[in-house]
Amino acid sequence: MKTESRGFITILTGLYSFQDCIHFLAAIRKFHQEPIIILIGQVPLFLYPLLKVFKNVILKPAPANENTVLASREAKLALYAASEFDKTIYLDSDICLLSDINDVFESLDEYDFLLTEDVQPSILKATNLLRGNQEELLPNVLPILQSIGLPLQADSVQYNGGFMAFRKTEVTKVFFEEFKRYFEIIKNNQDKLLLKDQGAFASAIASVSPKMKILPPTYNYLSKWEEDYDIQEQIKVLHCTYPYRPQYAKNVTRSFYTRVFDRFAKVFLPNQVTNPWRKK
Repeated sequence: MKTESRGFITILTGLYSFQDCIHFLAAIRKFHQEPIIILIGQVPLFLYPLLKVFKNVILKPAPANENTVLASREAKLALYAASEFDKTIYLDSDICLLSDINDVFESLDEYDFLLTEDVQPSILKATNLLRGNQEELLPNVLPILQSIGLPLQADSVQYNGGFMAFRKTEVTKVFFEEFKRYFEIIKNNQDKLLLKDQGAFASAIASVSPKMKILPPTYNYLSKWEEDYDIQEQIKVLHCTYPYRPQYAKNVTRSFYTRVFDRFAKVFLPNQVTNPWRKK
């Protein structure tokens, strides 16, 4: 009987997220020993060994782009092709695990996708996807998104793409093809839309309708929005959204190696908060 493979995948494009990624790897290794693929780009080769300190880390080239934020968006479109596993959990590299998430792998026996909704899930209120004054745009969010060809409706949901789990099936293959197609539409309408992937992701969900399980926010807890949650259960996945960094979020990843690395980072690595591509 064939043993199913499972593993993690993340994205590291540019030095701004390098320190995040070190702590991401430390957190994964505290709870899991599965392989971790990193889609990596615009990081000097001499820094690669700092990532390979953690066992069973596989480095693969991310799509090349001068804009490191766009490169990371395009790498997300390539997750299906880049994964070597039957069951894959994708996590943004600014995530810190607070427990094991074996139950997510197990749920992929039944579902194509496991996702979490965004803090503000209604597509009708998704002004975060549009350029311009958010208050003025609020009544026109859906008409603008529909006008460029996105198949979204009033009941469509915005998901947070920082966490997703998927199984290698024909359905998920088609989903990622559609995800890429809709993201190209977003790229071609930069006069109206910000360079974000949530609209394309929601469109691919609406178009393909994979069998999904929506997980509670404890699996993608966005620390920046902690006042918007009412959670009684244990947080399993801490998403340390900009500008809250994982190395300061929890004492989960502390070791001699990460302590030494953080001292090095303060001197030699750029600060994520100052990343100019976040303003493009």
